[in-house]
Amino acid sequence: MKHVIFKDGSTAPVNNIYCIGRSYAEHISELGNVPTGEPLVFLKPTTALSTDDTLRLPNYSEDIHHEVELVIYISEDVADDRTPDLSCILGYGIGLDLTARDIQNALKAKGMPWTTAKGFRDGAWLSILTKGIPTTHQISLTVNGDIRQDDSTDKLLFDMTYQLNFLHEKFGLRQGDIIYTGTPKGVSRLVSGDTLIARLDAESYTIHIA
Repeated sequence: MKHVIFKDGSTAPVNNIYCIGRSYAEHISELGNVPTGEPLVFLKPTTALSTDDTLRLPNYSEDIHHEVELVIYISEDVADDRTPDLSCILGYGIGLDLTARDIQNALKAKGMPWTTAKGFRDGAWLSILTKGIPTTHQISLTVNGDIRQDDSTDKLLFDMTYQLNFLHEKFGLRQGDIIYTGTPKGVSRLVSGDTLIARLDAESYTIHIA
């Protein structure tokens, strides 16, 4: 079973991994997509989760993109008749949703699900988590010294409370669920040998691409 790690050294099990797409207007534009009017949700298997500082890219894609995101961890099983709020969040951190863009585009053209493009091993990197409720945070990603992504979570089209309520209404939130809340503009290709620095406010994490 996969676990998340908190700064105090404690760990907690992972249940579902939810990802929210098209959460920032400029990211929607850069990919030539259109706003959905509600959160676009997809899932990743727990085998995709990694907290290591070295990530492997899948051998079946030539166009793996980075997507840096604020990630939240759910603290409890939310009762079906409850409207969830931020108090059901145990902690938060920064993560990478890696995407096989060439595979995703081919699947989208056929009207097929994206799982192969999103669910590969190491495709959901996650930092050590801070216990507490997230507010507004600056998230960024540097690749080989170049800033690729840098934005504030106050630009989320669907704020965290909205995302919690949407996911709970559709699926039911449970303890151990992780939510990747969406990525801002600046996604681009990764290759073997790249060095990444993911930042959440003043905290930074270095990740190497094998």
